[in-house]
Amino acid sequence: MKAVVQRVKSATLAVDGKLISSIDCGLVVFLGIKKGDTGEQVLKMATKIANLRVFEDAGGKMNLNVKDVKGEILLVSQFTLYGDCSHGNRPSFTMAEEPVRAEVLYEECVRNVRFLDVPVKTGVFGADMKIEQYNDGPVTIIIEI
Repeated sequence: MKAVVQRVKSATLAVDGKLISSIDCGLVVFLGIKKGDTGEQVLKMATKIANLRVFEDAGGKMNLNVKDVKGEILLVSQFTLYGDCSHGNRPSFTMAEEPVRAEVLYEECVRNVRFLDVPVKTGVFGADMKIEQYNDGPVTIIIEI
């Protein structure tokens, strides 16, 4: 399981020109699920995301998490995080989990983050999503579990 986490001032997500989700201060998380990932890994990832200290405290040190700053998370499923470009220029996605299983684990991650009292907005699994984000920093963290 892999996540690309970006600190943002705001973000919006649309499908077919229709606004689906928007957040102000918070995190945009692109979540990739690979074959063989488990519910245990999902729980670890959700906990890591909810507690990730990437927001600055009064001293300017990244010491606060998204809950501390009353932020939100936009959690987006993204199988392309498991694109393998080691052979040629066209990525292979054979490491990415099959869509039915990936959606189950993605939804489980959303539930787990919400259980940790973090407001979560989502995209539409498998849809062609258009995302606009106003990055803060920029701060981008890659987490693999």
